[in-house]
This record gives sequence, C-alpha cells and structure tokens, in this order.
Amino acid sequence: MTDRTTDKRLRDYSADSRLLSLTLVAAVIGVIAAFVALALVRLIGLFTNLFYFHRLGTVFSSPADSPLGLWVIPIPIVGGLIVGLMARYGSEKIRGHGIPEALEAILQGQSRVQPRVAVLKPLSSALAIGTGGPFGAEGPIIMTGGACGSLVAQAFHLSAAERKTLLAAGASAGMAAIFATPVAAVVLAIELLLFEWKPRSFIPVAAAAAVAGSIRIPLLGAGPTFPLPDPVTVSPIVLVGCVGIGLAAGLGAALLTELLHLCEDLFARLPVQWTWWPAIGGVAVALGGLFFPRTLGVGYDTIEQMVRGNPLGTVVIGLLVVKALMWAVALGSGTSGGVLAPLLFMGGALGTVEAQALHAAHTGLWATLGMGAMMAGAMQIPFTAIIFLVELTGNVGVMPPLLVACVTASALTVLVMRRSILTGKLARRGQHVTREYIVNPLHLVRVQDVMDRDVPTIPANMAADALLRRLATEDSQLGRRAAWPLLDDAGQLVGILTRSDLARALETLDDDAPARSVLDVGSKPPIIAYPDELLDEAATRMLQHGIGRVLVVRRDDRRKLLGVLGRSGVMAAWLRVARDEREREPGWLSEAFAAVRAAVRGPTVE
Repeated sequence: MTDRTTDKRLRDYSADSRLLSLTLVAAVIGVIAAFVALALVRLIGLFTNLFYFHRLGTVFSSPADSPLGLWVIPIPIVGGLIVGLMARYGSEKIRGHGIPEALEAILQGQSRVQPRVAVLKPLSSALAIGTGGPFGAEGPIIMTGGACGSLVAQAFHLSAAERKTLLAAGASAGMAAIFATPVAAVVLAIELLLFEWKPRSFIPVAAAAAVAGSIRIPLLGAGPTFPLPDPVTVSPIVLVGCVGIGLAAGLGAALLTELLHLCEDLFARLPVQWTWWPAIGGVAVALGGLFFPRTLGVGYDTIEQMVRGNPLGTVVIGLLVVKALMWAVALGSGTSGGVLAPLLFMGGALGTVEAQALHAAHTGLWATLGMGAMMAGAMQIPFTAIIFLVELTGNVGVMPPLLVACVTASALTVLVMRRSILTGKLARRGQHVTREYIVNPLHLVRVQDVMDRDVPTIPANMAADALLRRLATEDSQLGRRAAWPLLDDAGQLVGILTRSDLARALETLDDDAPARSVLDVGSKPPIIAYPDELLDEAATRMLQHGIGRVLVVRRDDRRKLLGVLGRSGVMAAWLRVARDEREREPGWLSEAFAAVRAAVRGPTVE
C-alpha cells in the first residue's frame, strides 16, 4: 500500500516558488539581450560601411559591393590585427566563436562571466565581421547574451545552477533577437547549454527568448529572415533525396571540423605570438574575398538568394570551397566570430549544387535542406536545426524533409566524429563534455528499494572491549560490517558505532579507566534517512556529512530502525542502468534462428 506521506512529498518536478522570481529576472535579461543584439547588428553595419564604403552608416551592406577594388585586400588584415590586440590586452575570452566559451563558463566557471567579456565580445566580433570576416553574429551574441545573463545573476543571491539558467536565458534571448527564432533558441539552450531538462531552467529560458523575440520586431523587424514562400510537396522521392543530402552534409560537416582543427594546429606551430594570428588569418580572408567577394562578411544576401532559388550557376561551387577555406583559416587563427551563419552559407551552397546536379525544380528547398543538415551535422543539434530552419524560412512544409535530412546528417557525424564542432574545442583543452541527457537513477529509486534490511545491531550498554573480543573471536557476520546501529534495552535506536570509533577508542584505552560502553565511543545522534525518500536525498546527506552510510528509520518514529543504506546501495541504482544498457537478452526471433541453426548442424559429436 502506498504511503500517503510519500504521495505528498514526491513530485514529477523539483521546481518551487523560486521559479517565479527566476522567470521575472530572465524576462528582464531578454529585454537587455534584445538591445545588445541590436547594438551588435548596428556595429557590424557601421564597421562594414566604414571600412568598405568609407561612409558612416549602420545599415547592413555587403562587402561584395565595395567600389574599392584591390584596396579591399588590407581590410581583413587590419581587422584581424585589431582583434588580436583586443584579445591580448582586453580579454582572451573573446577569441573563438562564442558557444564553446559559453559552455566553458557553465562547466568550469560556475556560470560566472567577466564584465569586460560582455563589452569586448560584441565589439571584437562586429569588427571581425565588418572587416570581411566570413563569420556570423549568432555565436558572439550567444556569448554576449550569456555574459549579460551571468552578470545579472551575479547581482543576486543565487546558486550556480540558477546562474546557469540565467546565462542560458541570455544566450537564448540573444539568438532569438538576431534571427527571429525564439523557439529554436530555446531548443538550442536545451540541447547545448543547460545539460538538463527541468522546468526550473526551461521556463525562464523560454520567457527570455519570447521577450527578446517580441522586442526584436520594433527594433529589427519581424521574421522570417530568409522566407521560403513556395509550397513544399513531400513525396517518397523527395525523402530519398533528403537522405542523400543529409549524408553529404554530414560528411561535409566532418570534413569542416577536421579542417578547422588542422588550421588551429598549424597556427599553434607558428613561431609567432597568438596576438598576431588573426592578422595572418586575415590574409586568407583577403585573398578569398578578392576572387569571390560574396564570401566576405556574414553572407546573408547570398543565403537569401539560395533560399529563394535564384540561379547562381557553377559559381556556387567556388563559393562553397572558398568560404570553407576562408572560414577555417580565419577561425583557426583565434579571431572572434560565429559558426552558424557560415554553416548556413556552406550548407545552402551544398544543397544548391546537389539541386543543380539533379536538375531539381525547387532549388530553394534543397538549399534549405542543406542548411539544416549542415547545421545539424556539425553542431549535432538536430532538433534545433529543424525548428530553426522552419522559423528562418517561415515555411512549416519543410519540416518533414528537414527531419529526414537533419537526423541523417546528425546520425552520420555522431558515428564518425567523437566531438561536435562546438565541443571539440573544449576537448582540445582537456575538458570532457557528454551530451547524452538521461534521468538520474537516484531520482527514480527510493531508499527502501535498495537499503539493507538484515542489519546486525549491538546493545548500547555493551562494553567496548567486550565488542572487540567478540569481533576478534566469534561473530563473522558482525565482523564483516563497517558500522553497527546501537539499540537500547527497549530496542530503540540511540546511536551508531563505526570501526573508526573503535580505533579511536583503542588509542585511549587505559586499564585503570572505567569500562566504556559502545554508546560512549559511538556517534549520537546518527544521521538518518527515511524509506520513502528518493535515493538522491539520502546520498546527498551522506556526502554532506562525509559518511559512508545512513540509518533508515520510520518517519513517525525516528527511533525505530528499518535498515541501513550504504554506498553499495547507492551504486546499485547506477548498476541497474548499466545493466539495462549493456546486457542483451535473446528475443523470440533470435531463439528461433538459433534453433534452426542447431537443427541444421545436427547433434554435436563428443
């Protein structure tokens, strides 16, 4: 029969009233992140106009339209030089594409980000992109929004887990404001930043993304960013083609990741201090942009052309190859910039190439599928990629083919790549990240399910030296224990005696001193647990007190001993998970095949 007390205490989720205050703070962070996104967009436009058109303006302009001719060559080099100096004398945290740095802050820094990062990251990224860097704004805004969330969180009395929630809320809000994709921003936080699925974290993040996505409309305009107005017809042939584009994008994502790591290794071998690496990377950007100007900058205009199905001809192959080389070299140099827009650019180009090769009618659809598959494969976030492309294009009809393409690409890269393009950087710094989210078995098992019920006890008035003699001579069952509950004459729990207590008692034994009882040398009151508690609560109590066991008692009578929970009981819960993962049991079909094989082989001759 179920205990009524258990039903009242145990819940599906652990959220409490603090969820309301966290959600309110997250909404404020959403407002801040929206204006930070606006500032980043305006800064990119300002630097692009200043360097490539020698004018003041904040409207997005494509460097490909610059009238400077060969004078555009020094611009990426100068931009890389300035970014390197900013990293050297400002903060090294601004190097890279932002998301690994946000992950590092969560995993290693208890979700604390320095204030200077919130200022220098968007400034350096806008400068790198505005001077032609083939990057996107999403990685920097994720880091910057996360930094804003962390700074707000550090102003309040919060736990590290709550700071993580607000950091992820800021990152999600920044992405929602840049791309007008609030739902995808929330899923990104779940797949990549939170490392958990809890209302305590999900609801504040959703609030921040919703607020930022709403404020974006008067600031930057409503979505979709890359509209795909044509209806999408899904047929079996289209789905087969989605598998093909998913495989191609997954292979491309794996190659891009290896290319980026190769470039990072090559820069690390240069006999030059890392401050100057972004300037060297700028040389590759300048040369690539000289031959294919459309590869400079974020490339949103070219992405939009691909999604709309505008013919690009064979030049799209050059755009794909040159963009990949420029991006890998520049990002490998340690400059500041994002990975998502380049992945969309290269994925769109890949999809366009395949559509042209197959003479597909709807080129824009295949470009969209290539974008989603490349994002899903490289970043290994398939659900984010699906929802992201649906919101980017405003076309719900692309969801079924996107599901096939994105899951195919992600499946391929999960099998052939040890790390994604995001976590690989952390792994190269010696940090391990696992992204398989499972329910903690300690949250599923109760103490009564794994406690030891057959527990030998000791009378509390027994002399300590008498117990020592008993342990040394006769009672093997008692001797196998590391601790013994102490009961009084009425059978009530009064304490616990451990081998450490006995060892300390031996050091102070004196033949002339009066005999001491086991209760005198034991511990009282003992640390207890209740049978209907979750194993996680009891294990946490063991860790807090530095002990290897707790005594299990009744809730209505704390002196009534029911059993003992030790380390082996806690590990038993994890053993069940390991057994369920690794042990395979024969099914009826496999047993039938085994019987047929045995019949064909005939009886075994000894």
